[in-house]
Amino acid sequence: MRSNRIAMKYSVSALALAVSLGAHAVTDEDIMNDHTTTDDVVSYGMGLQGQRYSPMTTLNSSNVQNLQPVWAFAFGGEKMRGQESQPMVKDGVMYVSASYSRVYAIDAMTGEEIWQYDARLPDGIMPCCDVINRGVALYDDKVIFGTLDAKLVALNKDTGKVVWIKKVADYQAGYSITAAPIIVNGKLITGVSGGEFGIVGKVEAYDPNTGEILWTRPTVEGHMGYVYRDGEAVENGISGGEAGRTWPGDMWKSGGAATWLGGTYDETTDTLFFGTGNPAPWNSHLRPGDNLFSSSRLAIDPNDGSIKWHFQTTPHDGWDYDGVNELISFDYEDDGDVVHAAATADRNGFFYVLNRENGDFIRGFPFVDEISWASGLDEDGRPIYTEGGRPGNPADASGEQGETVLARPSFLGGKNWMPMAFSQDTGLFYVPSNEWSMDIWNEPVSYKQGAAYLGAGFTIKPANEDFIGVLRAMDPKTGEEVWRYENTAPLWGGVMTTAGNLVFTGTPEGYLKAFDARTGEELYRFNTGSGVVGTPITWEMNGEQYVSISSGWGGAVPLWGGEVAAVVKNFNQGGMVWTFKLPSDRVAAN
Repeated sequence: MRSNRIAMKYSVSALALAVSLGAHAVTDEDIMNDHTTTDDVVSYGMGLQGQRYSPMTTLNSSNVQNLQPVWAFAFGGEKMRGQESQPMVKDGVMYVSASYSRVYAIDAMTGEEIWQYDARLPDGIMPCCDVINRGVALYDDKVIFGTLDAKLVALNKDTGKVVWIKKVADYQAGYSITAAPIIVNGKLITGVSGGEFGIVGKVEAYDPNTGEILWTRPTVEGHMGYVYRDGEAVENGISGGEAGRTWPGDMWKSGGAATWLGGTYDETTDTLFFGTGNPAPWNSHLRPGDNLFSSSRLAIDPNDGSIKWHFQTTPHDGWDYDGVNELISFDYEDDGDVVHAAATADRNGFFYVLNRENGDFIRGFPFVDEISWASGLDEDGRPIYTEGGRPGNPADASGEQGETVLARPSFLGGKNWMPMAFSQDTGLFYVPSNEWSMDIWNEPVSYKQGAAYLGAGFTIKPANEDFIGVLRAMDPKTGEEVWRYENTAPLWGGVMTTAGNLVFTGTPEGYLKAFDARTGEELYRFNTGSGVVGTPITWEMNGEQYVSISSGWGGAVPLWGGEVAAVVKNFNQGGMVWTFKLPSDRVAAN
């Protein structure tokens, strides 16, 4: 790890740039319009709706072969793994987080470091699925991010100096923060991680200028939500549920439903969309019922945290399919009428299209090759469970272990955290997905604060000999798979699409790749030297289009992958952010 003295050492050009940019604040208007602007990226998702679509056409399917690397920045030290972050860019400065709760400001023109901040993490952190961090939020003169010991940290964006630090939850009880927070109408919104430890998920709003809490919304039915006025908590209701209604006994008190991926926002309905994780424990025989609001998508009022509606993708989840995957707002026409919809590709293997105004189920369909645990969805979008598809109850077995079942997809999902993208030009969603199965069985377990709370065992297996990852172009109106790209290793990085008819993503083999958005033809590849599990962005600077992505193999796959480990065991860890551009003299296609 570089010393603090070195970390804060400015180059001449970077220092001049930082001083000259000190007066440029990130405003609510900047954030709300991020999906339409091209000279910066100031929200996670390249727009609060999370479409990850750029209107830029300078770089396109005719000239992308001319894309060139211009600089690469190493995060340094020995902490070189699991780089899942999405960079931000404002006024020629890139802000990017790295594993172990680190943040960097980088001159976006030269790749020179402006400042570095390393969180002082305690020895006892308990991240479930690697030491990753997915990104920062920008607001006013601050860079704000969450840490593995469940704190929010606000830094001055020009100097890297701490403005405030706020404890969100107790890391010793299993809480952490890995998602990028978002800013909505002057409020800093965050979720929490820790579902494998029997925590209680929650979504909270803070004042980004002071760190003062504004409201809290627990995501397990039965827990109260509060708004804070003059420092006092005022009950804002339990929003459609009561203790014990969908949970047996007191199990709701350690029910999981972690909000570990963060959220999106829809301006037309003034609604936050957050997904919730698995109910705890995994052993579903201990908790009969739907176990709300786990494995669900929640529509939350950003003003007070109340729940407007919910949609549960896997009621009584017994496979750890979660429900955190991003819910992306989009519009389409149906018989001349505009449908205000939202879509999500769930870990359980089904793709859902909902009415984002009320949460009504519009349609759903498989987006993976095979689903074993359910035969389909009913008219309300509830799964039709397959007989014998749930792992067995240990109480019915002579030993400590219940009957093992083969389930597909595996608990790592048809799609996991890695964000998909939506093209306003093609009307297609580009979904990074995986084909794998798992042997899963249940075991007895009891809750102990700060200890793993699973009650299950598993082994993940590749479903095919020659590929696991599949990048899919899906039509949300028909359920048709328009094209697919098959990858040997699991896909674990995010996707971006552009008006230039391009789709970008990375692979664990180390490649940044670009595809034709309409046909799926691979048009470009560049090897970054380590597996790519980050999410790409694009922006314009001095009349040239740039693309950036973090590189550094890690995340959940090498930790939990079972037999998949044989496919990825030789991949090198790393920690860099790469930046590419299309030179101005190469804008016209060769």
